[in-house]
Amino acid sequence: MELVKNIFFNTDKLTPNSNIKISYTGKFFQDNSTNVFIRYGFGENWENIVEAEMTKSELGFQLELELQDNTTFNFCFKNEKNEWDNNGGENYIFTIEHPDTSMIVTNLDEFSLIKPRKLRKSYLYSKKIRLAIYKMLIILPKLISGNYKRKKSVLDDLDNN
Repeated sequence: MELVKNIFFNTDKLTPNSNIKISYTGKFFQDNSTNVFIRYGFGENWENIVEAEMTKSELGFQLELELQDNTTFNFCFKNEKNEWDNNGGENYIFTIEHPDTSMIVTNLDEFSLIKPRKLRKSYLYSKKIRLAIYKMLIILPKLISGNYKRKKSVLDDLDNN
């Protein structure tokens, strides 16, 4: 994904604690610089600053790094001549998107299969009433019409003989 002209990431979103690959095809790549360094930090105050040399390839200068859990990812580039590409003094600043955790269950005790929840009495009564009504709808018409056949028992067979 290209977030700014000549800067590419291998992901659609920058999320905390994820590994990303950044590719730079800007001014220093176009000027055939031999060494390019990225200087990056996190948050508004550039916390945990790291300066790392990027690897040159035909796709530009590249580096894999891990994003920290912060609000922004800030960086700029420097070549071997100590020239800077810092977005006109503004630096490159991107928001780190935190995933929505409102749907994540944190208290698993409520949903544990080890200790199942008890069914409400009203639910059990409604099931019993439905079963009784179902049986009446099936058996009652047979009783009224006389087509109800009971199962033969061993005693009935003895009475007939």
